[in-house]
Amino acid sequence: MNQRWLSTAIALVILAVMLFPLYWMVNASLLPSTDLVRTDPTWLPINGTLAGYRNALSSQGGHLLTSLIVSAGTMVLSLLIAAPAAYGLAQLGAPSGRAMLFALLVAQMIPGVVIANSLYVAADRMGLLNSPLALVLADSTLCVPFATLIMQAFMRSIPAALREAAMLDGASRLRTFVSVILPVSRNAVLTAGLFSFLFAWADFLFAVTLTTRDDRAPVTVGIYRFIGAHLSDWNSVMATGVIASVPVAFLLVFAQKYVAAGVAAGAVKD
Repeated sequence: MNQRWLSTAIALVILAVMLFPLYWMVNASLLPSTDLVRTDPTWLPINGTLAGYRNALSSQGGHLLTSLIVSAGTMVLSLLIAAPAAYGLAQLGAPSGRAMLFALLVAQMIPGVVIANSLYVAADRMGLLNSPLALVLADSTLCVPFATLIMQAFMRSIPAALREAAMLDGASRLRTFVSVILPVSRNAVLTAGLFSFLFAWADFLFAVTLTTRDDRAPVTVGIYRFIGAHLSDWNSVMATGVIASVPVAFLLVFAQKYVAAGVAAGAVKD
């Protein structure tokens, strides 16, 4: 019993340390800028103000919309490519499957900074600079391999008898994939889609490389430039961080049970 209480206390301390930056960001976003430069910290926003949020929304609203478009587009494109690829590798015995899986693993190891300049040249030649499409394509280069590996690991655990029964009933491979495999793989698909969305939402390297205009930049670049222009207005800077965290936090809370189920099921082999 004592050991259980000790473990609980240690876990609470670790949780408090991990959540303290989030708490301080929310606290600072509600405090006037004059309170943030005082020598004695203000732990509770008793005399709070929403001026920072009004300033952040007025200046970052367009960046947030761009990030939503890019993240949603990256998620959809990654799933459209990765789901059929995972199906072929896991269920249809695609030729050179092991080599393809190895190639996907190698693709995951390549740092984004290595290909950022090449993506800039390609986007410039195609006239896609400062467009959400360029960011969707760039982010998908890293999201597709990861999503394929996640879904392939899960689809390998689906009994072949399920696919064979559908084909005996007259279903084509495409119909079997859409009507049987995808519904069974819901948790893995949601997991891959969520991580693709989160990666695109948090991306800074491709965003700052492929956008040269402030009005076309996603929120990560918008916050970076906003901090440079409002270095003394810390409550607005912190309010911008809180606003940018809300969509991600909502998605994580909503999808956490599907993510846990998808990751755990993908780790089980026949």
